[in-house]
Amino acid sequence: MSVTLFPFPSSNPSVVGSFGDLLALRSATPASLSLECDLAEIRLDLFHQEISQQGPQLWAHLNGFPLLFTARRHSEGSPFDLSVDNRKSLLELALPAATLIDIEVSSIAEMADLIANFNTQSIPWIASFHNFERLPTLDELIPRAAQAKLAGAAAFKFAARLNRVEELTTLVNLQTHDFGLPVASMGMGSLGAESRLLCAQNGSVLNYGFIGDTETAPGQWPAKLLREHIHALGKIST
Repeated sequence: MSVTLFPFPSSNPSVVGSFGDLLALRSATPASLSLECDLAEIRLDLFHQEISQQGPQLWAHLNGFPLLFTARRHSEGSPFDLSVDNRKSLLELALPAATLIDIEVSSIAEMADLIANFNTQSIPWIASFHNFERLPTLDELIPRAAQAKLAGAAAFKFAARLNRVEELTTLVNLQTHDFGLPVASMGMGSLGAESRLLCAQNGSVLNYGFIGDTETAPGQWPAKLLREHIHALGKIST
């Protein structure tokens, strides 16, 4: 399976369609995905049991469409508590087809050898951070972004639960802060949908929706609908 080139980061916001269920992954085609998103995310942690049986054949039918692979750790949103060795093995299996890789900032140290492999092969990867309880402060994000940049990440992604309407403005201010590398940001929870449009309008390089019937984070849009709204609104000029 060949790697599909994808301009990243792009000057325009890209929509990531994340598979939340096995049926959506198996029934997708490059043609159908092109109508919904710019990049498709395969959560290796969600499908690790199927991968143990089928390996890369689980996504081989998507050859020709850019793929982002993630093996999320339990503390940052995976329903499965997979070991670091298990998650590394999943990512290594996906490398031949990977356009982008997602590694949590908290996993950078334990995956240093794998990240060195990414950097040597010029495989872009994003460093992610998730807080499912509250919006982090700028002082909390700055050192994580700096760690991501030092390790060679192509972008810094953070997602956080929003608990108050006024946090939408705070999130936009965080998105527009100069962290020294491209940023993808989004809110989760009841304000997640609104936040994803605002962040995209203010330069978020990756904006996540779901493909199929199951969201992979609280507050996601269906990917196709998210892309339609982002394109309709356009970027905010500063």
